[in-house]
Amino acid sequence: MAKTIKAKTNSKAKKVGAVKAAPSRKSVDSVKITVKGRKTVVKLDSRKKKATATKAKASKLVVSKASNSTPPPLIAKKAEKLDFAAGDFVVYPAHGVGQVEGVEVQMISGIEVTLYAISFEKDRMRLKLPVTKVKVSGLRKLSSKDRLKDALATLQGRSQVRRIMWSRRAQEYEVKINSGDPVSIAEVLRDLKKSGDQGEQSYSERQIYQAALARLAREVAAIEKIDEKKATERLETVLSSIA
Repeated sequence: MAKTIKAKTNSKAKKVGAVKAAPSRKSVDSVKITVKGRKTVVKLDSRKKKATATKAKASKLVVSKASNSTPPPLIAKKAEKLDFAAGDFVVYPAHGVGQVEGVEVQMISGIEVTLYAISFEKDRMRLKLPVTKVKVSGLRKLSSKDRLKDALATLQGRSQVRRIMWSRRAQEYEVKINSGDPVSIAEVLRDLKKSGDQGEQSYSERQIYQAALARLAREVAAIEKIDEKKATERLETVLSSIA
């Protein structure tokens, strides 16, 4: 009975040995484990190992990318010269007289940008203009009193209307108004002001005239420190004195 059991055990050992000697496939790796004197072969799928290795490599890449993705450094900005301060009255060509509310600093694409915050009470609008764009935009201080005298003298001059189509003249007047120059604006008022024997202004002429009057009156009011209504009356008095 003992011999029979021994023979069976040897046959099992041979089978195990046969498994050990069998050529392994490319997709399978063999690992030998000894359990109580017997050799057992455990087959491990190499595809799982490859997948695990791939995940490990991917995680390393993610970690390396994350470590390299640092925020862009802030660019140092030179100190800028400020021509205006809070409370100053300024003239912006496209909108006329405004008042500086203050100076603000904002971050734009990692760069500090200094801005003037300007309010235009008449138009109910607020403008933010970079300090570096002051010259390009034409933003300026109020005209001097001498320049204002030149504008008032222009109002008293003789009309110099060009004999061209009204549409062309209207464009030229708009350009003069939006230049922000008080003398140029005074030229528009002078040329559009008609005496009693010249008839009344057309609707479009009246619109441009009123726009020029309001623009010049605001600057006169800011320079003379009077309200806009009084400044308008002063200009109309000068215009009415034209012979």
